[in-house]
Amino acid sequence: MKVENIKKLAQLLAESKDTMVLTGAGVSTESGIPDFRSPDTGLWSQMDPMELLSRSALSRNPANFWTRSEPIFREMSTAQPNPCHYALARLEEKGLIRGIVTQNIDSLHQLAGSKSVLEVHGHLRSAHCPGCGAHTDMRPLLDQVAKGDSPPRCSCGGVFRPDVVLFEDPLPDAFHVAWQWARVCDLLLVVGSSLEVAPVCWLVPAASRLAIINMGETQCDDMAEVLIRGKAGEILTDLVKEAEGLQRQP
Repeated sequence: MKVENIKKLAQLLAESKDTMVLTGAGVSTESGIPDFRSPDTGLWSQMDPMELLSRSALSRNPANFWTRSEPIFREMSTAQPNPCHYALARLEEKGLIRGIVTQNIDSLHQLAGSKSVLEVHGHLRSAHCPGCGAHTDMRPLLDQVAKGDSPPRCSCGGVFRPDVVLFEDPLPDAFHVAWQWARVCDLLLVVGSSLEVAPVCWLVPAASRLAIINMGETQCDDMAEVLIRGKAGEILTDLVKEAEGLQRQP
């Protein structure tokens, strides 16, 4: 059944004139980054996200915010792309997808070669000072915190905050662009997302056709024309081969 569904999805990609990909944490688990909502291994099973990664947590106790989040941010920012990321970059290179809307903050799509990436939850490449607006690379700040100097401060005295969307933050402009993509695309391919996070999950009903690749169930499974369970890297690697084979046909 999985082989047949991969062939069916490859055919949908070949027929589509505008395919958008939506990726979630499941795309990066094969790079060693834990997801958020798995019952035993997810990050939120080990901590309360509102107590650690929220705007109020940063404001209330910035030293604690940075000290506790440093190992999480470092793991994400030092990970390397896996076959799933490379396969999606290949699909873009072959003109089979418009681009990627990602909920991930690890920049692994770009490292794998993807050019058109909308990061609706921000990224860990940099941080900024809310006071004066200064920007800086994230890695030196993580090194500073690891040495016990927390929170990292700007020369103006303000506390730096990572360029990610924290709980209680509004979504960035990238989400509004993603909404426009979803409204005009004729195929939305969801990879590695449980589709539980609003408002990103609201992109799904905006699209005219839906395909899902995920390890577990999602709340939108009944809407999908193609539904494939399994590791995203393996499935997408096979999908690329199948799609390229269709492109070579006269």
